Amino acid sequence: MTTLLRLIGRRLVAFPVMVLGVTLLVFLVMSFSPADPARLALGESASQEAIEAYRETHGLNDPLLVRYASFLGGLLRGDLGMSAGNVPVTEYVATAFPITLQLTLVGLVLAVVLALVLGITAALYRDRWPDQLIRVLSIASLATPSFWLAILLIQWLSTVPGGAGLYPAVIARWVPFTQDPGIWVNNISLPAIALAVPVAGSLTRVVRTSMVEELDRDYVRTAIGAGIPRPVVIARNVLRNALITPITVLGLRVGYLMGGAVIIEIIFNIRAMGQLILDGVTRNDVFLVQGVTLTVAIAFIVINIIVDVLYVLVNPRIRTV
Repeated sequence: MTTLLRLIGRRLVAFPVMVLGVTLLVFLVMSFSPADPARLALGESASQEAIEAYRETHGLNDPLLVRYASFLGGLLRGDLGMSAGNVPVTEYVATAFPITLQLTLVGLVLAVVLALVLGITAALYRDRWPDQLIRVLSIASLATPSFWLAILLIQWLSTVPGGAGLYPAVIARWVPFTQDPGIWVNNISLPAIALAVPVAGSLTRVVRTSMVEELDRDYVRTAIGAGIPRPVVIARNVLRNALITPITVLGLRVGYLMGGAVIIEIIFNIRAMGQLILDGVTRNDVFLVQGVTLTVAIAFIVINIIVDVLYVLVNPRIRTV
């Protein structure tokens, strides 16, 4: 347990360094944007004197390092700057990010469940028809872009003409789960499925390969030969050992899910981080794009640290490193 805590501590110590690197990268990229925050805030009709006064008041004329230090100070206070509409970016993010996070997590859960069921089934029926069928399905889902699948799901299952009418094609208003679980499930189902299927396809292949490798090991044959029921050996030993590699791959897929969620939100008209980025780019709103991008990047780092901790918990051998 002491070694486990030490490994977790290393990742937590590295967290501020990674966040600092992300903030520096995002700040530098947005600093070279041709958009003028002062002009965006005051409007095209503002005089040059008013624009210069705004730039001086908000430190836009300061050297780059001074502005970066001021940006970090504001970030530590939870201040992401003001959008072009003089609304704090934090207010937009506080409303939109929980929706994106919900969509990402639901898609992740669906992908993991599908991958485990299909991957384990394919390994147990290796080279038989269930395995062959699952291989075809996993390759097909892996080759399917999430945005294209989202459009197909809208045509097949939504309320558009010719669709099954089971789910809304466009989400007019996001209803939280605590307010109405039924509407929440109805709203999130199609976007989550569109996100989950491509990730489930890739994870299924990883789970199957890991399971097959473990099933071929000597300890499995020895345990079964000693009279231990095969389902018990699979549940207690094979499955746990086989999950080590998929968990490692899962950390990389989280970034795909979060990035895909941004696109899926625009397709289903979900007012979340994707719509904020689109609005910011459309309006040349530097601080809005900067705040949204930074929030998503930090969330990706946090989720990957959680996946690293899960990897350590599942793999006892790494605790001695």
